[in-house]
Amino acid sequence: WVVVRQVGQFVALAVLAVVLVGVATAIASRRAGEREAITDRSAEALIKAQSFVEPVITEGLLTAEPAAVELVAEVVETSVLTSDLIRVKIWTADGLIVYSDEPRLEGKQFDLGVDERKAISDGLLQAEISDLAEPENIYELDQGRLLEVYLPVRTPSGQRLLFEAYFRYDSVLDTAERNLLVFGSISVGALIALQIVQVPIAWSLANRLRQRQREREGLLRQALEASDIERRRIASDLHDGVVQDLAGVAYSLAGAARTDGRDPATAALLGDAATEVRTSITALRSLLVQIYPPNLSEEGLVPVLTDLIARAQVAGLRASLDSSRFSAAVPEPVAGLAYRATQEALRNVVSHSRAGTADVWLATEDHHLVLEVSDDGIGFDPTARPVSDPHFGLRGLAALAKDAGGSLAVQSAPGEGTTLTLRLPLR
Repeated sequence: WVVVRQVGQFVALAVLAVVLVGVATAIASRRAGEREAITDRSAEALIKAQSFVEPVITEGLLTAEPAAVELVAEVVETSVLTSDLIRVKIWTADGLIVYSDEPRLEGKQFDLGVDERKAISDGLLQAEISDLAEPENIYELDQGRLLEVYLPVRTPSGQRLLFEAYFRYDSVLDTAERNLLVFGSISVGALIALQIVQVPIAWSLANRLRQRQREREGLLRQALEASDIERRRIASDLHDGVVQDLAGVAYSLAGAARTDGRDPATAALLGDAATEVRTSITALRSLLVQIYPPNLSEEGLVPVLTDLIARAQVAGLRASLDSSRFSAAVPEPVAGLAYRATQEALRNVVSHSRAGTADVWLATEDHHLVLEVSDDGIGFDPTARPVSDPHFGLRGLAALAKDAGGSLAVQSAPGEGTTLTLRLPLR
């Protein structure tokens, strides 16, 4: 399920990427399509103006001679106007319309805009969205949005006139849509194909990552288990060897001290030696209790943590355990991590924090075990790790907690104490 979740996240991100790139591609393709369509309409206007209209313009057009106007009108109606190119106007430089396929405009004069005058004077081709609010466009109001293309043409004497063609903008948008379908489909299809190819790769990488995580988790557990085994061996060897030998020495010294005829000074010295040996035996047995790992399945987590609290109290720490919200139904691996985290935290409190009080809170909530160990010590900066790091053990436990699907967090600041929080799933 971990691999499935990771691959699912990859696929979700891939789908999001395809959607974002698809939207961006659609917008870019549409804009590019509009620019291309405007370029095509401009080229069409240029070809028709220079190939069909300019050759039939005579000087008589400037004076509105009927034959000259009729000659231009015939060419415009047969070779220029289409379902998309719906209007043609020919202007003089002073704004007089000398020809239009709309006869009511002929002979009328309007102010030319800056771009129109520049097109005549500099011989430029211009294209823009038509402003239907202009008075010369009164007869195009019912045509909707229009693209206006204008360029200069010449009379036989070389005088420049302005040829103006009006295209339906819907035709521009139709061309843009066709470009969008072509280029957008290719781009999105290529992205989808790329993501499909990447899914098996992602699955393989996720499998490898999970395998490495399992290997790492196994190594950490083996290290902990080896540590437990070694502690048990050391404790057993000490108990069966050194402790028993010292017990024998203590009994021998005590017996020698009570031997008849022994002078008082020697007897007192032997008695003191026997007492010292018994004290050492007691200390060794206490040490054995500390290094011998508990059997959590038999003893239970709360009694084991209570023992840890008791040891901390012996060391002079005012420690307490609150397990009022704890349920005993906890898997042994989870209980083991909680025990080790508490042990490591209390060891750090006693050894490094200079704290007077430590509180341990244990609970089960929302199908999780929650452990919190807080103290009122000097605290530390979690971002600054000295070479001799007293919290190295917690970092290893944090890795185990992460592998188990949980988390171990340490919050601290200089002068503000330290709080360790362990959260582990119970399933």
